[in-house]
Amino acid sequence: MPSISLRGQDMPASPIRKLAPLAAQARAKGIKVFGLNIGQPDLPTPKEGLEVLKHIDRKVLEYSPSDGIPSLRGKLVEYYSRFDINVEANQIIVTTGGSEAVLLGFLSTLNPGDEIIIPEPAYANYVAFAKIAGAKIVGVPTKIENGFALPPVEEFEKRITPATKAILICNPNNPTGTVYTPEELSQIRDIVKKHDLFLFSDEVYREFCYSDSPVVSALQLEGIEDKVVVIDSVSKRYNECGIRIGCLVTRNADLYATVMKFCQARLSPPLIGQIVAEASIDAPESYITESIGEYRRRRDFLVNGLNKIPGIFSPMPMGAFYTVASLPVENAEEFCKWCLSEFSYEGKTVFMAPAAGFYSNPGMGLDQVRMAYVLKIEDLADALVVLEKALEAYPGTKR
Repeated sequence: MPSISLRGQDMPASPIRKLAPLAAQARAKGIKVFGLNIGQPDLPTPKEGLEVLKHIDRKVLEYSPSDGIPSLRGKLVEYYSRFDINVEANQIIVTTGGSEAVLLGFLSTLNPGDEIIIPEPAYANYVAFAKIAGAKIVGVPTKIENGFALPPVEEFEKRITPATKAILICNPNNPTGTVYTPEELSQIRDIVKKHDLFLFSDEVYREFCYSDSPVVSALQLEGIEDKVVVIDSVSKRYNECGIRIGCLVTRNADLYATVMKFCQARLSPPLIGQIVAEASIDAPESYITESIGEYRRRRDFLVNGLNKIPGIFSPMPMGAFYTVASLPVENAEEFCKWCLSEFSYEGKTVFMAPAAGFYSNPGMGLDQVRMAYVLKIEDLADALVVLEKALEAYPGTKR
């Protein structure tokens, strides 16, 4: 029997999706499962995108250029200008979702053995993509008690070694919902400049900010223009995860050319998705404003409700549509499995993502879960009741 590759054996399972078979089994039994585990928005895709999808008038669905359709890249330039982010079309590469942008960025900048420093908890697939590139994630732990604020500069400095090649931030943050301040970003900029590193900035949730101050893009940081790599996607802002369109943005010409070689090897991003994405960018400002308002209401409802349940603590996230909460259990993953396989209340249960999988350091976040408030408030209300009942019934709850 041929053996599986060492690379394959070393790949981590997704903490977001690995319990999905248990959720499927619960649904097969007729149990209603409230899916708080994954950032799949339930808000409608812009009608502009849906209409162009219905009326695609082409005789051939051809390959697109490897860096994306020129008109979409031009539309993205226009989009970024709305945020005072000045880039050119030849600094944007369209990718198959933001995930491919991360992977190709890593493959183009990191050698086997290189290290990339990331505040944690962090989006779990960063670890998977680093492993594919042969690189190592070095986590800088943040604390739930202060809302997962960026750690002091000293915590980054003491993790920098000759193998350090980059720092990665996600702003607004998945999974914590933290939004980094201009002062915090200035500190990151100074470290990047001092040690001549790349700065990866995942800005997929740019619009979803619930404070009065707008999100500062890494592309707006002065003095490190050729070191910044921004990861972006239309999935969340336009509620169209399934079209798989993202992009990588960099002003570094050598890096751009290198990423393009990988893009040419994978041929092209999805044609249909690009057509829909380009049309969606023309959605009126009210579309985004209404989405933000709805997520703010859901955030307030869920987080306030969580903090009323004995033993649960969740900070108030200021961006994205996630929160990380600590539960009164020793092992949140075992609790999540139990909720799906052994528990229901009035025919309902909850599906959450164990947060330990969002840390690269074993033993971190064992009592934490990530929840996505992508369900309507009525469902969130039911989910909170079910969660409280589950903790009351669970043998491992700390009394």
